[in-house]
Amino acid sequence: MFEPAIAPSGTLLGLLQRGRGDGTLHALAAPRAEALQALYRCVLDDPRHDWQVENRSLYYARLCLELDAPVDALADHLFAPDDVLRPDEQRTGLTLSVLGHLASYGRDDALRLLRRYAAAGGCWQWALDELALRDDDAGLCALAPHVLARFPRTPEGDRELAEEMRGAFEPRPWRLWAEDPELGARVRAAREQGSFDRWQRQLRSRGPRPGWSVTEILEWAQNGLEQYPAQPRHAAAARCLAAVAGPEDRPELLAAARAGGDGARAAALAHLAATGDPETYDLIEAAACAPSETLAEAALATFGRMCSTAALGTARRWASREDALGTAAGVMLARRGAARDARAVRAVLLRCVRDEGPDAPELCDLVAGAGRLAIASAAPVLRHIYRETGSSQLRGVTARALAATDPSFPASFAVECLWDCEDATREIGARHAETADARVVARLRSLAADPAEDGDVQSTVRTRITPDGAAG
Repeated sequence: MFEPAIAPSGTLLGLLQRGRGDGTLHALAAPRAEALQALYRCVLDDPRHDWQVENRSLYYARLCLELDAPVDALADHLFAPDDVLRPDEQRTGLTLSVLGHLASYGRDDALRLLRRYAAAGGCWQWALDELALRDDDAGLCALAPHVLARFPRTPEGDRELAEEMRGAFEPRPWRLWAEDPELGARVRAAREQGSFDRWQRQLRSRGPRPGWSVTEILEWAQNGLEQYPAQPRHAAAARCLAAVAGPEDRPELLAAARAGGDGARAAALAHLAATGDPETYDLIEAAACAPSETLAEAALATFGRMCSTAALGTARRWASREDALGTAAGVMLARRGAARDARAVRAVLLRCVRDEGPDAPELCDLVAGAGRLAIASAAPVLRHIYRETGSSQLRGVTARALAATDPSFPASFAVECLWDCEDATREIGARHAETADARVVARLRSLAADPAEDGDVQSTVRTRITPDGAAG
């Protein structure tokens, strides 16, 4: 996964990169030139850890509106030489999404730039999807000649066109173009070809399949790991074992889980755990400490999926360990533990932050567990995670935990949450922010009137606003 360079959390750039509400508030208080520089840096160089689950586009678009930011810098970025040489959605996607939101707010310059990029840009598909949601029929129809010209009138070009139509997120432009008197016949033919290709794929084999004996399944899992290490088969093999393995196969499965190859060992271990075999925990402990990273990760994942009372008891024994298995045990207690497990969850949470920092992948579950168990003594480390994490998803989970553990939350971080980049975090702010702060009242009214705001956020906001417009 691409790891962006994130500035310190105390800087304007660092706040904006994280999508924190304080980023907007500081940007509006800073000199406009400085705020624009930091904003453009974020929009042109995506700071998200995972663009598929973290939101930033509406957050940056709203700030663009507040600062009346020109789109010239965005145009220069989109039409840079790299766009011709190496079209890359990771480079252009956030910029195009910001332009889409600006267009929905009535910024005609953003709409024109999206149209121009859809007609001539390298990642035109993303721009077309943005326009499909926001442009009128006439604007979309004007793009048809430019888009269809990308596909030569050859059998190969027609296949590429059919593939493109099949993969489009938004079908509206293609439906409009299918009705065009001059170009519609080609679009309709490509649509029919796409349906035929889909039918053909459904008839074809989907790849290698194991034989239907325990030995053959274990061999298939092992061969898959050796031949395609990036696509391990042990999870699929475990599902196959569930269909064919019986009590008489237990000795073979135990032998494979103890000393088989990594692929076979992971598959056998997952199956034994699913059936509640009493030797599973010793086998997991051994595999989690193995030098093979693939096997260790598979063992930890297997333990994380166990949901029996015995697994919870084992987690209580392992939570004091200073290794990955101890962290996995803490995660299980955070998800399913009782009040008696609060001290152990807090200890694992502190250890995880100390050893791996505020962006460790296990923190989402540990933080949520601290909130679920209402561990008040965890509030200081939760405040640290909220400030420092680069993941807006984790920050939202942390805000929810702080609402359950920190009495100062309504007058502090909850206010900031109202400007956060994540819908769920803004909803938490709308639910908990102290309305004695004048900024809160104005922000609640703004969110209630914003057509781009998430419906759940607006529903929560309306519970805080009385019929006369006051906030309560």
